[in-house]
Amino acid sequence: MISKETSVAVKGLYDAYVLRDFVRVATYIHDDIEWVIHAPRQLFGFTGPRHGKKAVLEALGGIAKDYAIEEYRPKITIVDGDRATVVSDVVFAQRSSGRMLNFRIADVMRLRDGQIVEFEEFIDSVDVAEQALGRYLDLR
Repeated sequence: MISKETSVAVKGLYDAYVLRDFVRVATYIHDDIEWVIHAPRQLFGFTGPRHGKKAVLEALGGIAKDYAIEEYRPKITIVDGDRATVVSDVVFAQRSSGRMLNFRIADVMRLRDGQIVEFEEFIDSVDVAEQALGRYLDLR
């Protein structure tokens, strides 16, 4: 079942993120949010679980500190009631090295009253780690 409220909120959130309007992004984050970005924490300090709006905004600040968003293109959006999934193609510039990281992100979320209360982000962490490090990982 498609929820118009969920669809409108998700579109607003990603429109704001693409425009780097982080003040507006914050309006879509519930005070009591459960948030996780699945990726190696040793390499990407802003990943891992976070609880609460303040912690999520700090994580987003960590992303902005380490990476410049060059492109962020939501490609697929699926809404079912209070849940949504967004698959995006992104290009981030690593500030410390200038490396360009191209990858796909899958975000799965649950919303309540137009705000995200649960959020999980998935990436191919080996691919992104190799791009960030500038070398292939020997996984043998």
